[in-house]
Amino acid sequence: MAHLLRVARGGLSPWRGYCSRGTQGVLSEGFVEALKAVVGSPHVSTAAVVREQHGRDESMHRCQPPDAVVWPQSADQVSQLAALCYGQGVPIIPFGTGTGLEGGVCATQGGVCINLMHMDRITELNPEDFSVVVEPGVTRKALNTHLRDSGLWFPVDPGADASLCGMAATGASGTNAVRYGTMRDNVLNLEVVLPNGRLLHTAGRGRRSRKSAAGYHLTGLFVGSEGTLGLITAATLRLHPVPEATVAATCAFPSVQAAVDSTVQILQAAVPVARIEFLDDIMMDACNRYSKLNCSVAPTLFLEFHGSKQALEEQVQRAEEIVQLNGASHFSWAKESEERSRLWAARHNAWYAVLALRPGCKGYSTDVCVPISRLPEILVRTKEELKASGLTGAIVGHVGDGNFHCILLVDPEDAEELRRVEAFAEELGRRALALHGTCTGEHGIGLGKRQLLREEVGPVGLEAMRQLKATLDPRGLMNPGKVL
Repeated sequence: MAHLLRVARGGLSPWRGYCSRGTQGVLSEGFVEALKAVVGSPHVSTAAVVREQHGRDESMHRCQPPDAVVWPQSADQVSQLAALCYGQGVPIIPFGTGTGLEGGVCATQGGVCINLMHMDRITELNPEDFSVVVEPGVTRKALNTHLRDSGLWFPVDPGADASLCGMAATGASGTNAVRYGTMRDNVLNLEVVLPNGRLLHTAGRGRRSRKSAAGYHLTGLFVGSEGTLGLITAATLRLHPVPEATVAATCAFPSVQAAVDSTVQILQAAVPVARIEFLDDIMMDACNRYSKLNCSVAPTLFLEFHGSKQALEEQVQRAEEIVQLNGASHFSWAKESEERSRLWAARHNAWYAVLALRPGCKGYSTDVCVPISRLPEILVRTKEELKASGLTGAIVGHVGDGNFHCILLVDPEDAEELRRVEAFAEELGRRALALHGTCTGEHGIGLGKRQLLREEVGPVGLEAMRQLKATLDPRGLMNPGKVL
């Protein structure tokens, strides 16, 4: 054990101490003892049930468990763990809440899963600068609860109560992105443990300025890197003032085309909408059942407006005029906080609402994003093809950004159905690329979209990414098998 710790601090050593009897995937007793020496015995597990819990996320990708799971309590411990694993050639898989949708936590080559959720402090709040520093175990709901009396909030809101550093790692966004941007727009600085254990502050230690033109944009490099370049141990985030007034609304439409046309026209009219979400008829039926709503089972928009009371009146009036011109009906306003929360809770639970339509099945979510002008074309065609495919699925999306999801249900034991779901998703990804869009707006590449990434960025772009990866992770041990 002492030898392993010395190797971790002193340099690389080829695989010695990792595998018992030369079999990859079985950590030696000495290596496990070395992990315990860093974090303490209670914070290391090799139990099968724990490893399996950490070898899968919410996606349909099969469970691929790590060989051990560790729970560090500090960035220094993360640094020691990374150096120990890297020195012994052991793969490293970062883990947060496990709510990803692309198999990003699957341990494709075994190794050590580093669960960062015990590091859950909000270490610094600077209300005058609209910034906060959080450790990787802090979730978006926990942060906003902490901020409740400050007059500030953090608006990026993926469906799950994900960890904020995990959201940075996947480049997440959510329903508020049309007004407040994605994680890429709201991360000011990151503390990252590199694969060899060295600590990096992407914008410089302690820095939190709103903008900088100093050198390469290292923060942007790690946002969306999906744990393949390092372990994020702290994030400095941009906060926003809580709006003076908020109003939400739902309205049903006679067709998908009418709903999406309304979205484009609202944006073109420069109405500063904070949220504009599309749910098709299947999704509305699922949400009615799961969240006990009583909305029309029809293509529907959920909208929300933020601002002063006077500004809201103007925004609401203009939006209502536009949707009515497109045949909207059942226009319903939600002005009280409790009523709005219920509405958006239903939207955030859309994934689970669809899964409840077919118990026992897994879900697969597409994640394409296209320029706003091409949104009506791709969404209408996707709805038609989903109907014709015979697959069970629903459409929901952050249409204000041109981003939408087909949530497809699949029996994991039915190989033919799985093949059809994968083919549908791949074809949709290529259709988005043909319309000058992307195969993933917010979920990331993970295991399933690597071929689409190659087609999206081209050979030169892919080679540049590989060179960056090789520079920071020359042994290819950080979350192997993902992205590239």
